[in-house]
Amino acid sequence: METTGDALVSALIQSRFDHYLETWPGHATRFGLHQHDGRLADLSRAAKEADIAAERAFVRKLERIDPSRLSERVAFERELALHSARLRLFSDEVVRNWARTSDATEEIGTALFLLLARDFAPLEERLVSITARIEGIPAALLQVRDRLSDEPVRLWLEQERVSAGELPTLAHEIVTEAGTVWPQGSQQLAHLHDATRAAEQALADYGAWLEGRLADAGERTALGAAELDRLVELRALDGLTTDDILAIGYEQLEAEHEARREAGRRIDPALSEAEVVDRVKADGPADFETALAAYRDSMMRARAFIARHDLATLPDGDKLEVLPTPRHMRNMLPLAAYFEPAAFDRPIRGTYVVTPSVDGDPGAMREHNWSSIVNTSVHEAYPGHHLQLSAALATPTPARLMLDATEFIEGWGMYCEQMMLEQGFEDSPERRVIVATDAIWRAARIILDIRLHRDEIGVDEAVDFLVEHTGFERPVARAEVHRYTTDPGYNLSDLLGKVLLLRLRADEQARLGQDFSLRDLHDALLYSGSLPVSYHRRLLAGDGGGPTPAGALEA
Repeated sequence: METTGDALVSALIQSRFDHYLETWPGHATRFGLHQHDGRLADLSRAAKEADIAAERAFVRKLERIDPSRLSERVAFERELALHSARLRLFSDEVVRNWARTSDATEEIGTALFLLLARDFAPLEERLVSITARIEGIPAALLQVRDRLSDEPVRLWLEQERVSAGELPTLAHEIVTEAGTVWPQGSQQLAHLHDATRAAEQALADYGAWLEGRLADAGERTALGAAELDRLVELRALDGLTTDDILAIGYEQLEAEHEARREAGRRIDPALSEAEVVDRVKADGPADFETALAAYRDSMMRARAFIARHDLATLPDGDKLEVLPTPRHMRNMLPLAAYFEPAAFDRPIRGTYVVTPSVDGDPGAMREHNWSSIVNTSVHEAYPGHHLQLSAALATPTPARLMLDATEFIEGWGMYCEQMMLEQGFEDSPERRVIVATDAIWRAARIILDIRLHRDEIGVDEAVDFLVEHTGFERPVARAEVHRYTTDPGYNLSDLLGKVLLLRLRADEQARLGQDFSLRDLHDALLYSGSLPVSYHRRLLAGDGGGPTPAGALEA
């Protein structure tokens, strides 16, 4: 039964969600709520400080409400909302990357890309909103300059300068697409051309300004040991400390090296570990278009396997597109990435991007070898990110929509790589080499995430470590490490999340015995949303109302 307190909590959480959509219009588009599609976010310091103040006020109001006076379901939603708000405040008030770099291009690029890539409305309608957003680029680029502190980070400014130079390629793609629906000489097309030219000039000016700030920029990217400890505590990672997680990283690094050596011996016992990896990576498509087709084919084979072996409930009518990574994103996404479906758009449609190369590196195609294509598709598509994030839309409450526990999301992708091998999906020594290699990469991520942000290791040393253990081409490794510096605690999530999920699975098997079902466990996790693993534990134990049945709610 709903209580007066329930109604108040629900209203507060909804109000926070509405404020978030108003403040970050690109994220409203991401959710499939299109009332703000013609706007870009206000990127000024004043707007950011107002956003922080609103989040603080929300936390204070929610903390004052006694959870014992709430229904079990709403008390759980209150906890989820507080969890995400406290993490967001930590990011904004302690990490403060928003004040240490000028990072407009990701916000702008994603806001444009989602409108172009998602066909929730006819292209000519979306182009009206796209044009309005392009018109807003010069103002946004001036606003973001105002946020930069007296301690900018050189590496991050350099990354932003590269992205600013590449962002016009997205604008040119938009103009090309517009020419397919708007006649040459039309007022709409002329308007878009004018807006694009103004945006290009603003981006050139912005790039020059960034270059001018490099001289007084510093080198420090580390969060700090004490701050990282606090972040890990806030993440609610099954009670693990930073030291515990680092130990897991080193344990997994050695275990996965041994797994790779074992798989390598099955391929050719005369070859070294590095030679085996080289042989596997050399076996792949001759060109990127062939690779893209292989990605599409492998993800559909994986989807069919899930259905045939009854491993999870697949959402009805979901769609997944595989596209080349937009040029302006390639320096930050050196291999592949996934953009989740919009919560309120139908049909459910995800976007899976694959990067041809970083800085024109000719060795990049080696990362798109046949075995990697299969494994990446398992991780990013089925039963990985696309299935998980599509299923999460069954419970689109505002609290859950604003919560994206990275150790569950990224951990689920890693867990799926192992689980699909266990179930017999395209098992081979070559695939096992790649699965182990990818796990070595994620173990290295744990180690480097912690050691970089505890200021125990520098960027160059981290790149060397990654090349040594993964065999990545150096430009790819450098792009990876640069990304690790920007988001403390994120990159430890993949393999740590897999470890936590395997522990959770073992605990559920022990608890349920003969009643344990892999499909039931997967559905309970998938259809409850992107919660921390520790919160999933509670739902499985019956706290918070228990797991949500697959497909129980509609967006």
